Amino acid sequence: MNPQEDMVGTTALTDRDTIDEQKLSAWMETNVDAHAASLTLSKFKGGQSNPTYKIDTPNQSYVLRRKPVGNLLPSAHAVDREFMIISALHPAGFPVAKPFGLCEDNDVIGSIFYVMDMVKGRSLWDGTLPDTTPAERTAIYNNMVDTLAQLHSYDIDKVGLSKFGKPTDYCARQIHRWSKQYKLSETETIPMMDKLIAWLAQTIPEQQYNSIVHGDYRLDNLIFAQDNSDVLAVLDWELSTLGDPLADFTYYLMSWVMPPEGRSGIYGVDFASLAIPTMEETISRYSEKTGFNDMGNINWYLAYNLFRIAAILQGIRKRVEEGTANSPQAAEMSKRVLPLVESAWIQAQKAGANL
Repeated sequence: MNPQEDMVGTTALTDRDTIDEQKLSAWMETNVDAHAASLTLSKFKGGQSNPTYKIDTPNQSYVLRRKPVGNLLPSAHAVDREFMIISALHPAGFPVAKPFGLCEDNDVIGSIFYVMDMVKGRSLWDGTLPDTTPAERTAIYNNMVDTLAQLHSYDIDKVGLSKFGKPTDYCARQIHRWSKQYKLSETETIPMMDKLIAWLAQTIPEQQYNSIVHGDYRLDNLIFAQDNSDVLAVLDWELSTLGDPLADFTYYLMSWVMPPEGRSGIYGVDFASLAIPTMEETISRYSEKTGFNDMGNINWYLAYNLFRIAAILQGIRKRVEEGTANSPQAAEMSKRVLPLVESAWIQAQKAGANL
């Protein structure tokens, strides 16, 4: 699997992806673009959760995000929440695609969906950034952490998101949620996962800060400018809410403890020769940008985040078995559950676990 080739760009729609173009066109003409009578559709290769389509009209191009078909886990695939947060962040000046409209009428295409601007730029998957210069690598990594620090620095009330979620007890709620989701999608017993769930629930650190959290902030969920290192848009807000910014930041830090396999992992690379900041340098920069002086137990947070992504991928694994997985790469992704659990337990031991 080559993520840069397999996950970037669009592909033709399959029978399962088919959308009633006449109904969509009528909705688009009324709500978004009067030139949408002759729209054409294709589907983005990337994305394991919410199917994402490209809409081309004579006027411009758009992106459509919808809930997938089939049986869905409770509270999953909340595209309406995605629309809500980008609608709040776009006028605040944060780099997100401009939102155009949310459709909650299932009769249009069979599920809730929203339409946003098509941001043109680079989608990068390989954390080693092989096609860039050392100076550009440094700039890209610095811009990634600066953009996340910007998100975590917003006044929740001023951007109109005070009711977007409960800001406190974030990790406790997340552990409860993803433990439940994991059990609902469990396909085999993994004793280490059960042990990890119990340990995390018993050792939750006190939450020091409150902020907007993205929930899935990583390299391939960003769009970069074609000719510089600027972040043009942060994508995939399905898991966003209010909560602990340190949990969100350490999710991003998972790249530093995951192997370089063509995705965001950069564990063990030569940071100096590649001009990629080390984890320690990244933590220091984030702390300086946010003003957060207490960064907590980083290893605990890494264990928590590895557990969380393992639970999410278990959901994909279940959908693969049921035949409702969104992406052709889903089966390959679902094989990562056990290695992620093992990595999570290593971080848990570093954080003091001795069960």
